[in-house]
Amino acid sequence: MAKESSFDIVSVVDMQEVDNAFQQARKEIAQRYDLKDSGAEIALDKAKQTITVSAPADFVAKQVIDVIGSKLIKRGIDLTAVKWGDAIAATGQSVRRVATVVNGIDKETAGKINKDVKALKLKCKVQIEGDQLRVSSASRDTLQEVIAFLKGQDYGQPLQYVNYR
Repeated sequence: MAKESSFDIVSVVDMQEVDNAFQQARKEIAQRYDLKDSGAEIALDKAKQTITVSAPADFVAKQVIDVIGSKLIKRGIDLTAVKWGDAIAATGQSVRRVATVVNGIDKETAGKINKDVKALKLKCKVQIEGDQLRVSSASRDTLQEVIAFLKGQDYGQPLQYVNYR
């Protein structure tokens, strides 16, 4: 029997790069003339993997989020890995927005990916292993087809394809 080839589908975000982007954004907010004395603040919680933006108005909060987004892109982090929540009214007229950094593939998304790959009717197996998926097949060409198909799909988070052997 031919040796099976496989690869893993994961969704991993380097929190050190998120921290670097956060530090750069914090410096830019402190230096930009339109945000310098606006009272806007950002905070990063590495343990919970959240970014919190506090601003005096929703407009300022959106500007701060744009700054953070530009820094994340420069550090090579896909913006779909950061899910921003709705604006929450804080004290006075200030606004707070919290973003969570998506790490790992949840069960619902994993099931959707599994269903989509099986719908291709290719000779491959998909196994859900915690927060990642393993796709295996006897043919490497089949695995390449699966990767090409998945790159064309949108699952609301970035996917990486690792351990290809």
